[in-house]
Amino acid sequence: MPAESRQLKLNLFIYPGGHHEAGWRYKDSAPERVLDIAYYQELAKKAEASKFDALFFADGPALADNIRYASRFRLEPLTWISALAAVTQRIGFIATASTTYNEPYNLARLFASVDHLSGGRAGWNIVTTGDASAALNFGFDRHPTHADRYERAGEFVDVVTKLWDSWEDDALVSDRDSGIFADTDKIHSINHIGKYHRVKGPLTLPRSPQGRPVYVQAGSSEDGRSFASRYAEAIFTAHQTLGNAQEFYADIKARVKSVGRNPDHVKVLPGISPFIGSTEAEARALHDEFNELTQPEYSLHQLRRIVDADLSGYDLDGPFPRELIRVEGERGASSRFHVVLDIIERENPTIRQLLHRLAGARGHWVQTGTPEQIADKIQEWFDNGAADGFNIMPPYLQGGFDIFAEEVVPILRRRGLFRHDYDGATLRDHFGLPRPQNTFSGLQRATA
Repeated sequence: MPAESRQLKLNLFIYPGGHHEAGWRYKDSAPERVLDIAYYQELAKKAEASKFDALFFADGPALADNIRYASRFRLEPLTWISALAAVTQRIGFIATASTTYNEPYNLARLFASVDHLSGGRAGWNIVTTGDASAALNFGFDRHPTHADRYERAGEFVDVVTKLWDSWEDDALVSDRDSGIFADTDKIHSINHIGKYHRVKGPLTLPRSPQGRPVYVQAGSSEDGRSFASRYAEAIFTAHQTLGNAQEFYADIKARVKSVGRNPDHVKVLPGISPFIGSTEAEARALHDEFNELTQPEYSLHQLRRIVDADLSGYDLDGPFPRELIRVEGERGASSRFHVVLDIIERENPTIRQLLHRLAGARGHWVQTGTPEQIADKIQEWFDNGAADGFNIMPPYLQGGFDIFAEEVVPILRRRGLFRHDYDGATLRDHFGLPRPQNTFSGLQRATA
């Protein structure tokens, strides 16, 4: 793609109460609506009117044990986006689903159904699940190790890919004259037998409009980067500095190229949570207002989950006790752990300052400023090899998104960085991704 035609990819990342941990307490938020489907349908329509690529939904198979203080319950995203697809026409939907706590056949059916239902607008955010408490919800005594989860994930995605390809594109005939509904020579059992899965196939429904939903991945550990280079078509990542984002971007693109894939077909999308004001001082005051609403008990618990250090007995306004942090084992493999460690070592914050840094978006890039300043930062990363676009993470909803859509998006358009309208109908079209060739038809052509 020529440099002059390269444009930002923008997703709206929806957390029910907003991405700041105290967002649900803000006076202009709507916590009473977080289970109202109309609330999300309104957001979907607004994002589509602004020509966003997709809505992004996180998920996890265990309830956070800090639900007392924050709106961090889990909506099952495939169910939710089905209702959103019914009231929109173009915007895509990326749903998170675990390879550790699902089975390939069921998940393949669910995503294929949503891709058909939406006319080709589905994406799968592939996660291995980091929350060890999820194991007890599925009859397991322990959570698999980081390495085991990624090994299983690779096999899982291979199986799902085969299932989505088990019907060739022209297998559905629907020929009234001959009486042939489907060409069974073009519907294939996959007969997979592996370390983690045994799946015969074929899938119960034809290949979906996109060939398969877009593969999205969220994880920046060594295992995560290796996995992304093999499978991901879009990567959701967290960085605090331009330099760190550039390092990740260059590394991912190089890894993708080294395995024979086109780097342009893998979109790197960091998260950004913007606090926007008519002046820089107003934006900073807004951010401070949110931080004043945080509850230390919740914030300390969140930090402990990331760095495995109990700071409940420490002076919040004292220096962060770096000696408590151990880089080893599972913790040392976590990309979010290293984001927090980088903040500690680079900024030398007090405990309270660190808690406020993380309150905004759990380690994602928080920016305060005028619409012009936010657009400048986005363009800086986009133009300097750090991002292909962003997951927009409003600190509260719906107003936190409204001001971005109304004030920042027009600036990006004036600079030629973002679309005025959709060029296609599917999520692959929006991301500039090719429709993948069916693995079975390819094999047939090779042996014909």
